[in-house]
Amino acid sequence: MHYSYGILTRFLMYLIFISLVLNNNAESTPQNQTSDFHEQNSEPDMADTWDSLVKALDVLQSNYFENWPGVWPTAIDWTSAVTGTLIFGALTTFSTSQPKSISTTAIENLINRRFSQLTASFFGQNTLALRMQANDDMLWTVLEWLEGIKFIDEHSSHYSSEIVGDSWYAQQWIPTFAHRARIFWDQASQGWDTTLCDGGMTWNPRLTPYKNAITNELYISASVGMYLYFPGDNNVSPFSVSESNVSVSDLPKKTRDPKFLAAAQDAYHWLVNSNMTDSNGLFVDGFHISGWKSNQTVNKKCDDRNEMVYTYNQGVLLSGLSGLYQATGDRSYLDDGHKLVRNVIAATGWDLENSKPREDAPENMNEPGSRIWYGLGQLGILEEACDFSSDCSQDGQTFKGIFFHHLTIFCSPLQNPLQVPEEDSRDSPEKISQWHSENCDNYGSWIKLNAMAALSTVNAKGKFGAWWGASANTTSSSTVNAPQLPAMAIDHRNNGIPSEWNLDQPDNNRPNKEIDTLRYPRNPESSDLNDRGRGRTIETQTGGLSVLRASWELVDYPGILESHVAKRSKHVNLHTRRTSHSQRDPLCSSSSIKFHALRHF
Repeated sequence: MHYSYGILTRFLMYLIFISLVLNNNAESTPQNQTSDFHEQNSEPDMADTWDSLVKALDVLQSNYFENWPGVWPTAIDWTSAVTGTLIFGALTTFSTSQPKSISTTAIENLINRRFSQLTASFFGQNTLALRMQANDDMLWTVLEWLEGIKFIDEHSSHYSSEIVGDSWYAQQWIPTFAHRARIFWDQASQGWDTTLCDGGMTWNPRLTPYKNAITNELYISASVGMYLYFPGDNNVSPFSVSESNVSVSDLPKKTRDPKFLAAAQDAYHWLVNSNMTDSNGLFVDGFHISGWKSNQTVNKKCDDRNEMVYTYNQGVLLSGLSGLYQATGDRSYLDDGHKLVRNVIAATGWDLENSKPREDAPENMNEPGSRIWYGLGQLGILEEACDFSSDCSQDGQTFKGIFFHHLTIFCSPLQNPLQVPEEDSRDSPEKISQWHSENCDNYGSWIKLNAMAALSTVNAKGKFGAWWGASANTTSSSTVNAPQLPAMAIDHRNNGIPSEWNLDQPDNNRPNKEIDTLRYPRNPESSDLNDRGRGRTIETQTGGLSVLRASWELVDYPGILESHVAKRSKHVNLHTRRTSHSQRDPLCSSSSIKFHALRHF
């Protein structure tokens, strides 16, 4: 079913591509090229998503990572954590979903090379600075090292533990990663506050109280991730116990600590009852409290809503919902997740039922204003509002990659839940898994479309652009209507934090708009729309990596049906390795054929 669906999806994308190319060739001129990624001359070779995925990671690490200090120098603390998370996710894909033609040696070389860089980044991470930053920054760090634990556990299943020295060496890193995840979860969790708005995580203690979507979504995903994957930690060093008012006896020494699950459930209950979604069913950025003054506040309600919509606010929650289903067996979490995904797809202008743009494609794609902005994109392509004007900050350039990472987690094959509610007799876990898989299959055409759009922005150096709606040789943005922000929307992630949000001391841990602009001077006259503004950066490269991974895992992977069947009956079982070499993933079987994508390794 999945393999034939992938063929159908590629065929539909090919028809769309051909029709638009014929139209563009008939009516466009070199001086006024369309910003549509379907241009014939700019269309890269998209026959092999796997090859493009491997190359995207190679370009990312070759251009942006420095081995000796273990850092991505041009990233900031939180985008570095996201980068590590996305690379761990890619390594999981390489471990579980590689083409059968790849040899075990080749894939191990690829995985071990990149994993060694991630272990270096553990020591390069600026943990002292992160502990002084906003709660969301700390929670990105939790997700990074939980993703590392998940990857190690998955890849270790290809090894036997019966023979001394035959287990995968990376197992030794699990306690280290777990300790860091626990420290940062412990500190960030102190941001949960019931004195204002009847609950919710506060974004940044150095700003006026702001209960925002991303911090609460991160808290949900990180908390349920700690419940499912955290192996326990009795390490009291270096400073976490005394500074976070946690006694040694309180440390979670074993897996499945119920406090993590309770935190995730409480946070989700608060979020869905907080009125933080707009008329399109999308999460807005967050709430302030009108009239708030330090130690003088009478009003304690979240009533001043920032209507700004970002892509990542729609994504992070998805992994949390998948985890909550895994932990509880409550199908309603999956229902909510699919509803959110469909709302996002609709907000890009994509007709999911018919696998085509919502509006009829205009006869002349070059006609000024011919494309309609739907809130998160146009013609089915996911975008930030800042992409059009090239005003995206370092934060904004990171968002789309985050969305597709969490969508990939959400749509990965479901494992049997840890428990099945007695009152929920609608379907068995097997039927729920099949229903979930079929829903995710329906997103395939949209995911593939966005992967193709991202690939169309790749320049001669293999670097992805930020605006997926503009191909690598696009010279005009006139075909797109400039996105109109909703009333009462404050784009603080791209334009900087308003002065009235600050308390007495500024938040110096995030580069302000002026500094970011100086680091990446504007180049509005560039012949490539993706060279404007900050241009191609580590953040835009991670976006390309993430959407290609989603396309490979959820659409293109030839063994996706077998993968779903194999994983459907598995329970989440951290650090339990198979006891026989015969139980290794069949896709890791020995082969003398080395896949051409790995030729540079």
